[in-house]
Amino acid sequence: MSSSRNIDPKTVEGFGEEWDAFDQDPMSEDEHRRLFGRYFSVFPFENLPPGAEGFDLGCGSGRWAELAAEKVGTLHCIDPAEKALAVARRRLENLRNVQFHNAAVDEIPLPDASQDFGYSLGVLHHIPDTEAAMASCTRKLKPGAPFLVYLYYAFDNRPRWYRKLWRTSEFARSSLSRWPFGLKKAATTAIAATVYWPLAKAARLAESAGADVSNFPLSYYRETSFYTMRTDALDRFGTRLEQRFTRAEIEGMMSRSGLENIQFREGPPFWVAVGTKRHDR
Repeated sequence: MSSSRNIDPKTVEGFGEEWDAFDQDPMSEDEHRRLFGRYFSVFPFENLPPGAEGFDLGCGSGRWAELAAEKVGTLHCIDPAEKALAVARRRLENLRNVQFHNAAVDEIPLPDASQDFGYSLGVLHHIPDTEAAMASCTRKLKPGAPFLVYLYYAFDNRPRWYRKLWRTSEFARSSLSRWPFGLKKAATTAIAATVYWPLAKAARLAESAGADVSNFPLSYYRETSFYTMRTDALDRFGTRLEQRFTRAEIEGMMSRSGLENIQFREGPPFWVAVGTKRHDR
């Protein structure tokens, strides 16, 4: 791992351990493709040039790269965590159009203005300077090339009580995220079993009875496996550095980073957005 300035080494180390423990292989193909569809619903694959070359910044286990690689010419998988990159290499070893780079966001080993697309899902909010990281990604794009991003939302589309509930959960994260990985994994698995699973199943039952569950805590997981709940509980409570942004803040960062034609996904996960690099950048 490099000594990049815009990086939190403990957070990177934690993600390496997470993807080594939860490599996503047990996820069913149906769930894998369904989740991929949610994150990439606003991404214009159909507008990419033939043989498009692009990058996955913070590729982690390679779960999104596996499906994105089916649709493009060359995909660069970039991650600062050597453990994570090792997992991605194993997962994608049969794909001949994927290249791997152990690098941080401000050291992306690709020429500026060389890429036909890029994406970074669930990564930039774990970097100290998120906007600078986004600008680093944008610099690698050709003018007019799309960049897809998923950043944790600040519950700006939720009621006040929902935001208060999240703030309460922050006390658990601030403590758990500093535990040794084995204890952290055990604790977050317990959280998945006693909090995520019951609330997700309750939301599914309520929805089947005709209720609106859009503001029901953890209702997003009503159609996911327990494996995904375990992974996301570890991600949520086991990560040392986490930042959250409103939709307006994300749009502002994207614009200042040189992106235009910004479009948001209107449903969960919040917030997923895509923009294209301005021609004057």
